[in-house]
Amino acid sequence: MIIHLLKLLKWDLQKRDSRFFYFFFLIRNIPGDFGIALRSKFLRKYLKSSGENLRVHEGVRIRNVQQLSIGDNVTIGIGNFIQAAGRVTIGDNVLLGPDVKIWSANHVFSNPRIPVREQGYEFKEVIIGNNTWIGANCFIMPGSNIGDSVIISAGSIVGAKGIPPFTILAGNPARKIGSREND
Repeated sequence: MIIHLLKLLKWDLQKRDSRFFYFFFLIRNIPGDFGIALRSKFLRKYLKSSGENLRVHEGVRIRNVQQLSIGDNVTIGIGNFIQAAGRVTIGDNVLLGPDVKIWSANHVFSNPRIPVREQGYEFKEVIIGNNTWIGANCFIMPGSNIGDSVIISAGSIVGAKGIPPFTILAGNPARKIGSREND
């Protein structure tokens, strides 16, 4: 049994994606500025692209890291979960509050006679514009296209739609509650 488990570990560590999961798991919860710097430096090697001044707080989980592009001056908050299988692009000067979830893939469930697990996945890119703030506990669904200078209130769920620049959103589902532009 132990030999079999060690063989599985060896096979896992031969794959780049698996190595990322193991090593990121080891550094995921290191506290303080040292932990932030270590995670940020480590992630840059695996991301599709990364700008300057990336800050990655504790407890972050990322799937399909090779499909994640991040701009300059981005903060990924405590406990964020980013699933980037369908591509996720985060612009410059973006703040992600604690426990934000960003998904770019979902199960296909069109045929009720076939178990959902057997119907595969659909992939829809998520784009988050520059100078955007996403509050705590928000969920960004596959296909969301969030414009520049948008603020999304804590606890909001953003569906697969385009959000114009300077919009303030809140709720489930997220709706426009204001604008950051001077009318």
